[in-house]
Amino acid sequence: MDLIDVLKSRRSIRRFKDKPIPDEVLTEILECAHLAPSAINIQPWLIGCVTDKVQLERLGNMADHGKFIKSCAACFAVFCEKSQKYYLEDGCAATMNIITAAAAGGIGTCWVAGDKKEYVEAVRTLLEVPDKYTLVSLIAAGYPDEAPQKPKKPLAEVSFRNQYK
Repeated sequence: MDLIDVLKSRRSIRRFKDKPIPDEVLTEILECAHLAPSAINIQPWLIGCVTDKVQLERLGNMADHGKFIKSCAACFAVFCEKSQKYYLEDGCAATMNIITAAAAGGIGTCWVAGDKKEYVEAVRTLLEVPDKYTLVSLIAAGYPDEAPQKPKKPLAEVSFRNQYK
């Protein structure tokens, strides 16, 4: 599947098979995440990959809209240096690289909000991430146990060229 097909077919997955993701696949996803673009090439991120079932349970209990993290095979946690002006944009770029790389390998994901959520500090503390970083996103990942088909809005409804009319 080429990149365009991956982008057009990817959907958020919230139900996962009880099947681990091989270490080499997780490493490849992390490699893709760290190659994301960042403002002035600062690369302010620290990207974790949690596969321990106890930690996944704890993360799922913390995330108000991410309870399904408890049943995923891996959860990526994207942190960025909060002192960097564009930490959120840079962290979102890394997040999208994770989601896209995973989809290309047949791994389903769901982006769970991090920035501005009440659990930001609790997740940082749980994962023992230094204080200079803040959570941008959690990405639940695993082999899909569902095939959502909810259509996207028509392109004409969400885009324009040159100026909005």
